[in-house]
Amino acid sequence: MSGVPKGAILQRDKETYAIVPRIPMGILTPDILEKLAQVARRYKVRIIKITSGQRIALVGFKAGDIGKVWKDLDIEVGPAEGLCVHYVQSCPGTETCKFGQGDSLGLAAKIEKMFVGRENMVPGKTKFGISGCMLNCAESYLRDLGAFATPKGWTVVVGGNSGGRPRIGDAIEENLTDEEVLSLLQKCLDYYAKNAKSRERIPRFIERIGVEEFKKAVL
Repeated sequence: MSGVPKGAILQRDKETYAIVPRIPMGILTPDILEKLAQVARRYKVRIIKITSGQRIALVGFKAGDIGKVWKDLDIEVGPAEGLCVHYVQSCPGTETCKFGQGDSLGLAAKIEKMFVGRENMVPGKTKFGISGCMLNCAESYLRDLGAFATPKGWTVVVGGNSGGRPRIGDAIEENLTDEEVLSLLQKCLDYYAKNAKSRERIPRFIERIGVEEFKKAVL
C-alpha cells in the first residue's frame, strides 16, 4: 500500500499501525522480551498480541515512529502481508516434548533460512507448519506446506489452510530425511511459482489442478 511504512500494517482507525517482528518458530529469549517491553512502554503500544502464527504483534504506532521502532528493536521485519513465505510454525518436537519423534525446531529453522521473507519467490502468501509427531500440534495439515514426524521419518503435506475456506492438506510423501524434505519443499515451491495464478495460494492451486497432477510434477 502506497505510503505505508516498511513492515507496518495499517489498522482499523486508518491512523495507527501494527508491526510483527520476525521471531522464527516463536522461540523467544530474555533479550527479545526485554526489547519488546521497552519499545511497548516507550511508544505507548496499545495492544501486544500473540498471533496464530506464533509471532508477537505490537499495535498502535504512529507512522512517523515506525523507522525508529525497528531501529530500537533491532529485529528483522516479520512478513505479515504480501506475496512471500510469511512464517514457519513449529512445535517443540524432540527438543522438549515427550511425544516428539522428530526435531521439528531444527527442520523449521532450516526452512526459515531457505524461504521466509524472500520476495518474488511465490505468487501468493505461503505458510509452513512443522510438527514433531503425528499429533500435529503445529497444524501441518492446515498450512500451505507442512511436515510431521513419525518413527520412520517425515511426512510432507501440501495444500492445507484454515480460515474462511478451510482445506485439509494432502500427504504426498513419507519416511523422508530432513534433506529430502527440504528438497521436496523446494520442488513444490518451484512448481507452484511457475504454474499458479497471481495471488492464488497453494490450496486453491491444488484444488484447481488436482493433487495427483501436483504429485506427478514434484515427486
